[in-house]
Formats: sequence, structure tokens, C-alpha cells
Amino acid sequence: MKKKIAIGVVTVIVAVLIFAFALPSNVHVERSLSMKAPAATVYPLISSFESFNRWSPWFKRDPKTKYTFTGTPGQVGSKMSWTSDHPKVGNGSQEVTALEPNKSVTTHLNFGGEGDGDAKFILEEAAGNTKVTWTHDTDMGNNPVGRLFGFFAFEGMIGPDYEAGLANLKAIVEGGDAKADDAVAAPGAATPAAK
Repeated sequence: MKKKIAIGVVTVIVAVLIFAFALPSNVHVERSLSMKAPAATVYPLISSFESFNRWSPWFKRDPKTKYTFTGTPGQVGSKMSWTSDHPKVGNGSQEVTALEPNKSVTTHLNFGGEGDGDAKFILEEAAGNTKVTWTHDTDMGNNPVGRLFGFFAFEGMIGPDYEAGLANLKAIVEGGDAKADDAVAAPGAATPAAK
């Protein structure tokens, strides 16, 4: 009897591992929302980390989070780092890796020991409206637990936050709350002090 149970347990473990390795290593999450505003109004709010917390879905989760900003706002290489005791915020950093003015912003995220990933905002303007698409990609590598987590949990963890963030962004740009200080700093502008 014990031998049959042991064989059954091993069979289940092997089946789960085979299933996990059959899953894609890359996890992709994507959300889009159309906004009644030109891309030039939306772009400064997504390309400069100094404007990020005006619409971030994570800011309200822990207003005590400490942020540090380095680099020139709205330029490749600008970076935001954060530290928080809140388990759903944690510690990490996000750095702008590519920009196409009024079209896209690409960032690299580092969550310390929790892993890393890449996020992208894509702006598609048509007839005065802008469709904003927010994506996140993470490579889980050959880690079977990571692949299972990515397949079953990632979408449910990040998707709702992306929806909330896009709704916040829409409220700002459609409500006329995009301010002059959201504008992207010109190259060579002073680096902001830590906040």
C-alpha cells in the first residue's frame, strides 16, 4: 500500500514538473484604455517618474513609501527607487530604457530578490483620442515554480493594478488635471533631489 502511495506521489510530482516545463518562460500581462486626450498630454505623465505617483495604483497602498529619483526626468536613464514595509509594495527600482516621444516608454523593473521585468507604455492616437497600452514582461527562466506562478497568478496580481492605474491616468488627462510641471524636462536639466 505504501509503495503504491509513493509511486502515486512521484507520478504527480513528475506530471506537474512536465506541465511546468511545457509552459512558456515569458509571462506577459497587458491592459489598454482609450482616453479623450492627445498623446502629447498623456506622454509626460508616463515618461517622468516625478509624475508617476499622481496616477500610480501602488501609491495609495502605502503613502509612507520612500522614493528616490535620479537622472534627468523624462530621459533614458532616469530612475525611481522605492522602499516600503508594505508587503504589496516592497522595495525596488524602475529605470527608463527607451523613449519614443508621444509614442512609447519602456522601463526595466528590479524587485531585488523578487525578480525583475520590463514594462512598456504604447500610445496610439486617433481623432484626438489616445489608446494607452501598458504591458509587463517577465522571463521566469527554467524555474518550474516560477513558470507555474507566472501562468496561474501573475495575470491576477498585475492585471487589476494596471486597470486601476490606467483609470487613474484617464481621470487626470480627461479632467484637465495634467499640469505644466508634468512636462518632460529638457535634456541637460538639473537632476531632482531625492524625495
